[in-house]
Amino acid sequence: MRLWIVETQRMSSTPVAVVTGSNKGIGLAIVRALCKQFSGDVYLTSRNIERGKAAVAKLQGEGLKPLFHQLDITDLQSIRTLRDFLKEKYGGLNVLVNNAGIAFKDTTPFAIQAEVTLRTNFFATRDVCTELLPLLKPNARVVNVSSMCGASALSNCSQDLQKKFRSDTITEEELVKLMEKFVEDTKKGVHQKEGWPNHAYGVSKTGVTVLSRIQARVLNETRKADGILLNACCPGWVRTDMAGPRATKSPDEGAVTPVYLALLPPGANGPHGQYVSEKKVQK
Repeated sequence: MRLWIVETQRMSSTPVAVVTGSNKGIGLAIVRALCKQFSGDVYLTSRNIERGKAAVAKLQGEGLKPLFHQLDITDLQSIRTLRDFLKEKYGGLNVLVNNAGIAFKDTTPFAIQAEVTLRTNFFATRDVCTELLPLLKPNARVVNVSSMCGASALSNCSQDLQKKFRSDTITEEELVKLMEKFVEDTKKGVHQKEGWPNHAYGVSKTGVTVLSRIQARVLNETRKADGILLNACCPGWVRTDMAGPRATKSPDEGAVTPVYLALLPPGANGPHGQYVSEKKVQK
């Protein structure tokens, strides 16, 4: 009993938010906005510790107080280290923004692009959710940063694939098999014949959007009374290393919709399980 008392005293009751891949670009802008608007601790995470701490120092120079935790979403042990830290220090998680992702901008062979892009954007994001969603506290908010490229890729899939992705009963296991099939089809050089678009990043984000819909449905089935809201969103075309300097939005402008979803007030009944752009649900 004495040990239990010590543990509960050490655990913080402060709300906590985590943003993955947030040492630069949209992720950094999301952390900046949350530091200003979220009443709790905000964790900037990055794969590289030095870059992460430099980003924290930059925001501290703006008078903000982000905290840092290392996170490589492609490393299951790194995810579990963060999970254990959150569980021990906070007893759970209030806001999760899955922002980390990559896109190729070179002539790397398409099969390699497909494997690496899906491993990071879809499978690693799924791993983060698998480990961290069980920590969600009542009224928690989850934002999976997707892209308009996902919607475009879906519309360029075969009718059969579109039907599968759009199904209201698709399971996480079925989605995983579809994502694995895309990677295998690219390796065999038959992805277009099999009904896939020639767009690895777009397919990865189709996966993120559909995964979000599945996760929201599962939350409805298992934790309906807890008021948790989970959505996918498109930040828009944002000037980042990924999108380039000609994009129309600044990172701070790109953060608006993700932050809006992260800060939906307690008691809000939606949006949930939706794909949101410019703070509006997209059909």
